[in-house]
Amino acid sequence: MDTMEQLAARLVIAGIRGPIATDDELDLVRRGIGGVILFSRNVQDPAQVATLARQLKSAAPGPLMISIDQEGGRVQRLRPPHWTALPTMRRLGELDDVAIAARLGTLMAQELTACGIDQDFAPVVDVNTNAANPVIGNRAFSSDPQQVAKLGVALATALEKAGIASCAKHYPGHGDTSQDSHHTLPRLSHDLARLRSCELIPFFAAARAGVASLMTAHVVFEELDEKPATLSSRVMRILREEIGYAGCVISDDLEMAAIAKGVGVREGAALSVMAGCDAVLVCHSLKLQHEAIDAIANAARSGPMPYARLQEAAARVAVLQKFAKPASAIEPARAAAACATSESRAFVESLAAQAKDASLNAAIDPTEKRA
Repeated sequence: MDTMEQLAARLVIAGIRGPIATDDELDLVRRGIGGVILFSRNVQDPAQVATLARQLKSAAPGPLMISIDQEGGRVQRLRPPHWTALPTMRRLGELDDVAIAARLGTLMAQELTACGIDQDFAPVVDVNTNAANPVIGNRAFSSDPQQVAKLGVALATALEKAGIASCAKHYPGHGDTSQDSHHTLPRLSHDLARLRSCELIPFFAAARAGVASLMTAHVVFEELDEKPATLSSRVMRILREEIGYAGCVISDDLEMAAIAKGVGVREGAALSVMAGCDAVLVCHSLKLQHEAIDAIANAARSGPMPYARLQEAAARVAVLQKFAKPASAIEPARAAAACATSESRAFVESLAAQAKDASLNAAIDPTEKRA
C-alpha cells in the first residue's frame, strides 16, 4: 500500500452490515479507514456494541473513530430499554435553556463512551424554516437561527467536554428544503445574503466554538453553484474563508440518492474531497467503500486532485481521531451500568412531561434508509 492509498483510506468512514464485523469488513478496517459508522442494524445492547467497537478498533492499524447518529427523537440508534430515550431537539428549542442542552449532551456522552463510541453525528443545526420539510422537522431546535446556534453549541460543547466528538450538520443548511436528499437532490434558490441572515448563523457559531466536525448537505444552492454543496468548492470556500471553520468536514452519506444517482459514489468520493470535504461517509456497500478509497487515491496519484489537498484532508482527520479511544479502554462488561440509569431516565422524563412536541420517538427515522 503506497502513501496515497494510506491517506485516502483515512478519509473513508464506512458502515458495516450487522452486530459483528465480518472478515471482509475487518479487512477493510485493516486497510486503514478513518472510522466506522453504526446503524440500528449493528445494535443489540450496550455490551454487544462495546464488544463490536473493541473488535473493530483491535483490527485497525491506527486510530479508528466509531461514530453514530444519536440525535434524539426519531434519529437515535441506541434506544430503550437499554439506553435512555432522548427528546427531540425541537423539545430543547421549546425549553430554550442552554443548561438543559448541555446536561443532555453530557448524558449522551456518558452512554456513548460506555459503548466504545467516539463521535456523535449531532447536533442538527439546520434552521427549520419549512414546516413541510420531510427530513429535518423536529430534528431541528427551532426556526430561529440564533436559538439554533445557542442550543447547538451548548450541546456540542458538552459532548466534547465529556470526550465525544460532535458534528454540526448539515452545512450550509437543509432546513428549508421540501425534498429528502436520501431519495432525490433537493434544490434551493437562496442567495448568499439569505444564507448569511439565516442558515449560516449556526455554522458561524459552531466555527467560533471550535466544534470538532461539520457534515455537509447534499443540496444544490442554485445562486452559488449547480453542484450539491458536498461537491461544491465555492460552498466549501465560504465555510473555510468567510465562516472561518478550521475543523474536519465530513460528507453526508455518498450512497444517498442525491449523490449516488448523480455522479455516483466512486466519483463522488473524489469530487467531494477535491471540493473541500476531509472525510466521506459510505454507509452500506463494502464494494463501494473500497472503490471510494481507490478513487480518492487515484485522483491524487494521477490528477486532478492536488496531493496537498489529500494531505490536508488526512491531517484534519488525524486531528479528529484524537477523540478515538483505544480498544483497551473499552469494557463491555461495564457498559450497561452507564446506560439508561435512573438519573438519566428521570431527567429526560422531566423534559417530556411538558412537551408540546408530544411524540418524542414517533415517525420513521429517515436516516436509516438507503438510496
